[in-house]
Amino acid sequence: MIDTLNEIPGVAFAGFAEGEADALKKIDAEPFDVLILDIELKQGNGMSLLRTLAASPKPPNSTKIIFSNNVSNAFRRAGEKYGVRFFFDKSSEFTKLRDLLAALGTGLPDH
Repeated sequence: MIDTLNEIPGVAFAGFAEGEADALKKIDAEPFDVLILDIELKQGNGMSLLRTLAASPKPPNSTKIIFSNNVSNAFRRAGEKYGVRFFFDKSSEFTKLRDLLAALGTGLPDH
């Protein structure tokens, strides 16, 4: 997935984390425009990560995307509460995620 997304013009990969604590360290250390996260992490979970970011005095001003197998309405509502703008199902919507990142990478308005 990372290799494919790196091929999109205007998109540069900033980092990857498998756990919540590692993700928070990387988010604090590296600037980014788009945060793509899964609800399920090896340590912690994406919703807890979003909650922590929302409570931060300086949350990153970024586009937040959930890319997960868990895109139920309950997760959508919770994600929206924490600033998630887009939800994609890992099993069937990778192309939609790629298209959105291509549009964001070239500065086109997102839908």
